[in-house]
Amino acid sequence: MQWAEVAERLFPQGHDIAADGPMLRGSGKCGDTAFAVIGTSDHVEMGVEQALAMARGVLDTVRSAPRRPILFLVDTQGQRLRHRDELLGINRAMSHLAQCVELARRSGHRVLALVYDQALSGGFIASGMMADTCGALPEAEIRVMNLPAMARVTRIAEDRLRELAKASPVFAPGAINYVQMGAVDALWDGDLAQRLRGALADATAGDRRRELGFDRGGRKLAAQIVERIVNTKSEPAGAGSAFG
Repeated sequence: MQWAEVAERLFPQGHDIAADGPMLRGSGKCGDTAFAVIGTSDHVEMGVEQALAMARGVLDTVRSAPRRPILFLVDTQGQRLRHRDELLGINRAMSHLAQCVELARRSGHRVLALVYDQALSGGFIASGMMADTCGALPEAEIRVMNLPAMARVTRIAEDRLRELAKASPVFAPGAINYVQMGAVDALWDGDLAQRLRGALADATAGDRRRELGFDRGGRKLAAQIVERIVNTKSEPAGAGSAFG
């Protein structure tokens, strides 16, 4: 789905979102609430320029519109894999974007994200996965690594990975599998404006992904392992622990 159609459905009271190449900036009105909108389009690769442009959008919002909710519109094919971007410090640019999102959160901004087309790899991690609440359209494509690439990295046969993907969402691409793992809070369909209002009302600053993944059966061990680590750290010296 094109970003302009998504914007019309999210903001029936009007918006001024504009595209500057693959980058989206503007604001939109949903009900009585004005949102700052920052996003990407055209399956853009997230390079240094894109990460810094998004970070600038977040900081501009913190300065000029205190406590205004921020909505990321996500469409990216992931981090740009170019020697130039590595030399310019793509890792630090992406980290800067993530830090700006955290600054906004601590400054009283609720941060939401909607994957409306494609979300891959590092481009998704530094935007959508940094949000308090992340939704996705049912037809959105979300994955960190496709199965052929995963087979090369893990040295597990691709046919075996396909079998595993049938039983575990951890191995499988697709928005519904990310909902099951807790990485995406919900699929947004129907009235997108209503979905946006509901997501804003439910948004909290805490990270619920481990608990959601456990409750939905997509990540059965993450929450338990973190709980064991936290409890172990809190034990006095010399006390027994889960690690012996």
